[in-house]
Amino acid sequence: MQRIYLDYAATTPVDERVLRAMEPFHATHFGNPSSLHLWGQEASRAVYGARRVIASYIGALPKEIIFTSGATEANNLILQQIVLEAKKRGVKHPKIIVSSIEHESVLETAKNLALFGVSVVCLKVSRTGLLDLEHLKKVLDTDTVLVSVMYANNEVGTIEPIAEISSIIKNFKAHAKNVSYPFFHTDASQALQFLNCDVTTVGVDAMTLSSHKIYGPKGVGALYLRKAKQDLLSSFITGGGQEENFRSGTENVPGIVGFAEAVALLKKEQSRDIERISRLRVKLFRGIETIYKKARLNTPKNALPNNLNVYFPNMKAHDLVIALDMLGVGVSAGSACALRTSEPSHVLRAMGYPKSRLTESIRFSLGRPTTAKEIIETVGRIKTVIKRGV
Repeated sequence: MQRIYLDYAATTPVDERVLRAMEPFHATHFGNPSSLHLWGQEASRAVYGARRVIASYIGALPKEIIFTSGATEANNLILQQIVLEAKKRGVKHPKIIVSSIEHESVLETAKNLALFGVSVVCLKVSRTGLLDLEHLKKVLDTDTVLVSVMYANNEVGTIEPIAEISSIIKNFKAHAKNVSYPFFHTDASQALQFLNCDVTTVGVDAMTLSSHKIYGPKGVGALYLRKAKQDLLSSFITGGGQEENFRSGTENVPGIVGFAEAVALLKKEQSRDIERISRLRVKLFRGIETIYKKARLNTPKNALPNNLNVYFPNMKAHDLVIALDMLGVGVSAGSACALRTSEPSHVLRAMGYPKSRLTESIRFSLGRPTTAKEIIETVGRIKTVIKRGV
């Protein structure tokens, strides 16, 4: 039986071209980038070259790219260190604003900061997952040191109006006559593969990026930090002063090289991927509608092209995921980082859906390797599961 993977929002396979780019840095060019000898210089050049590739892709400077172990670390770095530095600067009651549909690495970090007296506001979203901009305007105040809103949602694919949010924050700062705060951050882990992430266009001070969402290796990510705003952050990991002294520690050279190669491939293939994957997504939902007429979309029109979050009334999501897995189809009931908690989707809850819909919805996410044949076969296997009455 052919196995069909449709959980690309959780992670992607490493592209063979990425693997080839990484291979020499495991055993041949294995030096420490901080070493002065030839081995170290080879590694250092590779890291700098990768930094330039990623910076160029998002319209940034190489010095504005801070490599991390992944998106979770980057999100933690921003939330924790913005608050810490703000306190050092005399902000007595720092406040952070996040959306109610953020990834757990933002929401849980915010929750922990609240235990230390930080005020946390979770912004409302509409039934389509779009941020309530009027709510944002209402809660912005002079104590607000950070606004963090994801560019595109990992569970339903909603694309947030980041540039518009940036304008709201800039207008507030102009009226408040504060050039420092609020700092504006977006998690673009899901967005990088499909959307324009030019930092000038979207107007952010910081942006989280992830390698394993774009056919690069796991265990590496990056944080874009606007140079003019870097003094608003404290060091996250202290030590030898790597990564502009924000994140000390010997760099993951093979991972960084692989990440950059994955970004370089995006530049070549993004438009083709978007067009092809969008067509396959439409084909998949039409097939689902044909075999289960009660099925409804949770994914809105304004969404990532690979995301298809579907409500199957009277069918438990957990059972559906397991039944499809037994038939060789890999799908998800939500964020991979939260599934082990067995909690219903906080994203669908924030969008205002009843509990039944939270527990009867699953996410299909398509990727570069997905084929039309796989989509047809998936629909057939879903039909088998429905007939069995899972």
